[in-house]
Formats: sequence, structure tokens, C-alpha cells
Amino acid sequence: MTSTRQPIVTVAGHVDHGKTSLLDNIRKTAVYETEAGGITQKISFTKVPIADIKKRCPLIEKSNIKLDFPGFLFIDTPGHAAFSHLRKRGGSLADLAILVMDINEGIMPQTAEVIELLRLNKTPFIIALNKIDNISGWRKQSEELKENIDLQSTNTALQFQEKLLTIEGSLHHHGFNAKPFYEVTDFSSQLALVPCSAKTGEGINELIMMLCGLSQKFLKENLKLGKTARGVILEIKKEKAMQYTEAILYDGILSSKDEIAVASFNEPVITKIRVLEEIQPISNKFKPVLEASAANGIRMQLIESSGLLPGMPFTIFKNNLEEIKEEFKKEMGEKIKTDEEGIIIKADSLGSLEALITLLKQEKINIVSAGIGMINKKDIISAQTNLKNNPVDAIILGFNVKEDEEAETMDKGKIKILKHEVIYKLIEELLKFQNEKRNEVKRDRMMDLATICQVKVLSNYVFRNSNPAVFGVAVEIGKIKPHLPLMNEEGIQIANIKGIQENQKQLDEATEGMEVAISLPGVNFERQLNETNYLFSDMSDSQFKKFKDNKDLLTAQEMQVLQKIAQIKRKKNPGWGV
Repeated sequence: MTSTRQPIVTVAGHVDHGKTSLLDNIRKTAVYETEAGGITQKISFTKVPIADIKKRCPLIEKSNIKLDFPGFLFIDTPGHAAFSHLRKRGGSLADLAILVMDINEGIMPQTAEVIELLRLNKTPFIIALNKIDNISGWRKQSEELKENIDLQSTNTALQFQEKLLTIEGSLHHHGFNAKPFYEVTDFSSQLALVPCSAKTGEGINELIMMLCGLSQKFLKENLKLGKTARGVILEIKKEKAMQYTEAILYDGILSSKDEIAVASFNEPVITKIRVLEEIQPISNKFKPVLEASAANGIRMQLIESSGLLPGMPFTIFKNNLEEIKEEFKKEMGEKIKTDEEGIIIKADSLGSLEALITLLKQEKINIVSAGIGMINKKDIISAQTNLKNNPVDAIILGFNVKEDEEAETMDKGKIKILKHEVIYKLIEELLKFQNEKRNEVKRDRMMDLATICQVKVLSNYVFRNSNPAVFGVAVEIGKIKPHLPLMNEEGIQIANIKGIQENQKQLDEATEGMEVAISLPGVNFERQLNETNYLFSDMSDSQFKKFKDNKDLLTAQEMQVLQKIAQIKRKKNPGWGV
């Protein structure tokens, strides 16, 4: 067994910017044609030995670069999981990252989110500027990237340069000094950009060279194999009544005879390994082994697998439970701190949860409860409690998770469940919803103090002429409720509404579009209202000013009625509401 492990490389970026195509291109020449179709299936990792890397990239031999590591382990999980699953104590599980960006689109919101996660995890990365072949007029004229760039027509070269400068500027705003790799003088302070095309293969050799060079120069100490096997659970899968635990072994050597301890939110799960398998080079197939050496993609059948959660760390158990507990405590740490009040969040793994918490805290969002797994009955009950305390927090965020069967059938009432597979989309929707909810709460409080309304008098429906007058009205704009003072078109106070009825049933309020009967004490309909077409809410000067100051909470129609009320009032009192 070698004393140096493979660097773990994760590939990430915005949806449709070509992550999978790029990875397929890096590993393609070593893949047998019969297996090529299977390689692009949804797999978690690909192991590429150094011999295949050298075969794929003749530049390594040509440049006489000495490589002291056995190959690369590429992590190829979909979307956000490329990062958020993959964390260990002290940061990211990945030693290096390739951030894939469409050169024609630049930094998209998801790219910015990935950059933020890379920065938080202190993961060194390079940027693959993919899709250069989509630049107008671009032609592949050389196998050597720099030469190929220099051979482009003047117009194409200008477009390329412009796109490059735009991306450099955007990255500068994120705090990075980015340069095309052929202009980088110091890789420890400058971020390398590698223009490439997953479609034509341009720049892929240069990208592999960069990965090899950075690994050799900066990661040598990190790649020394530790004495204790350590890993992170990626996924729990069921196949043909068998439960498999897929994981990344990131340090040490794991034997099929070992007993392992897996972290959980309670006591660690101690279990023996029934079957240990490792991923085959450039394949999505596993092979049973007696031992696996890091870094490796492994699959285990465990004797005890209940309570296992994706993202949880594991290590070898040697009757050292207290020591392991202490280690796991440090590893999971004080990360998941909740607030006394706030929203409820659920995610598909520990790493996902941490990534979500970190980005929510940046938006100053409080979290009252955070957990891993499907949204359940307990989460819904918590959100319903929030509905009474603070309706703005009556939200459950589900990051890459769904509701369980029981939760699906529950009456959710007015609580909101937001689910997404992309963090920035989830946070975007949350902020939008909370803003709307705050305005709704503010508006409801304002409307409790006073109400804007315009009602049409239905003079064909007079049920009682006086003591009190009972007649029909159509609520055209706003709403009416008992005790609301009404005035006519001349600004003359009529009365406060005593009651509202619909089909002989008493109502607490009547809203826009409803036709109801109202009763007005001390009013004689024939004498006072027979010639009246409309009634309006009668409000005080200060109430009017409050509405005017919060006009962004009113509908366009409510604003029109407010202006009408002001015009009516000012006929009698020109300084009213000014």
C-alpha cells in the first residue's frame, strides 16, 4: 500500500454550465467503449489512476513533470451536494475543486454560492471557463490551447478577451485576483482560469496539467496517509432488499474486519462491516475487497445501519468510545446552534445543513429548529406554533428533501413549506415570502385600526327603513366590518355599521366582491340614503396619514379610494390630511 493517497477533487458550478461533460472528457480516453454509456450515469465518485491521467494528458510526460501520488478521486454528485455533503473537520473533504463556469454567461447566482462555500471551507480551486466553442466564430485550429487562442480571428479574439476581462472583474468583486493560467505567476495568491470546451476537448489537457501541478506543489503534506481510517457517509441506498452505505474514505486504510463508529446526533452507531467494496478505476462498478486505502469511494453493507445519516463522519472503533465521542463532538462541533425563535429547516445531510445554516446566518435569518431527513409531523407542529407567535417564521425550508407520508396528509393551515435543490433559490424564495408576509402582517395591523372601503348602495334591497336601517350593499373596494364608520359622497357622517349579514348569517367582515346586508342604527334610509350611490369609510386625519405613509402596502384600487376620501374631506376642510 502506498503511503500517499489520491487528491480528492470535486467538480461544481451553475446548472447547465457543463460539469458532467467536463468530467466525462477528463476521464474519457481511459473508458472502454462498452462502458462509456454507463460512465455518465449518476454516480458519486470516479477513481482515475495516474497511468490513465498520463495517457489522457501527454503534456505531463512531455513537460517531464514528476507526480508522487497514485491518481485522483473525482467527486461527481449532482448539484449542491458536490460541496455540502463533503465536509470534514477543518473544512472541505475535497483537497481541490474545479469550478465550472460558462465563459459566455459568467458568474451566475449558483456560481456565487459555490464560491462562497469554497471560501468558507478554505478549498483551493481552479476555474474551468467552459464552452469557448460557443464564442462567435471560434475554430479549433491547434491541440495546444494558448496557440489555438492566438490563431482566432481578430473579432473572435476580441470577444474572448472581453468575456475574460468581465469574469476577472466579477471575481475581483468576490476578493480574488484571477488570471488566465498562462499569465499566473504565483498560484498561492492568484486564481487560475482555464478556458476550455468539454465538447471539443480544447483546454482539457491544460486543466489536467493544472490539477497535477497544484496537487504536486501544494498538497504533498496533505496527501500523506494517516494511521486511522476516517471517512464520511455519502448516501444510504437500497438495492434488491439490500441496504448499502456509500462513503468516501478520505484517510487511512479500512479493513473488512474492522468495526466502525459512525457519528449521529445522539450516541455514535457502532457496527461491524458485513461486506466492504471499493469503486473500480474509471467505472461505476464496485468490487469486494479485504481492505481499502484512502482516498477511495467505498460501499459497505453494515450489520447495524439504522440511525445512519448522510454527511456523518465515521472512524475505526477500538473500544475507545469516549475518545471517539470527543472527536465527533469536535468534528460536528458547535456548528448547529439554534435560536430561541425562527424558521424550521431540514436538509438531506449534515454538510448540506451546515451550508444552509451558514448562508441563512449571512442573511440574518433566525433558525429555531434544524435537522436532517424528511419534513415530518413534528416540523409542521413547530411551524404552526410559530404561526401564533410570529407568522413571518411559520415556514419550513426543505433543502433537497420532501415531506414524509404522514406530513403530506396533514392539514398545513397557513404555514408555508418551501423546497428546493439549490440553496440560493431556496433563500431567494424565503426572503421574498418573508417580505410579503411582513407587509401582510403590517397591513392587517393597519387595517385593524382603520379600513379603506367603497361600497355601492343597492337601493332595490331595502329590508328595513329605520331603527336600524337594513339594506343591501356591494363591497367594491376594500372591506367592511362591524363598528366601521361610514360617510356619503358629500362627506356627511352616516353611522357606524352595527351588523353584517349574508343569507341571514352574521359576518365578522365582508370583503371585495361580496354583496351583503348591513344595519345602520339611527338612520332613515328613505330620508338619508335614497339618493346615495356610494358610501366610504370615514377616517380621521391621522388614520389617513398612516395609510398615505404606507401606500406601498395598498392596492392600486385602495389608493384610488383613499384619494377620493381625501377629495371628499377637503371640500369641507381644505387642510385635511395634508
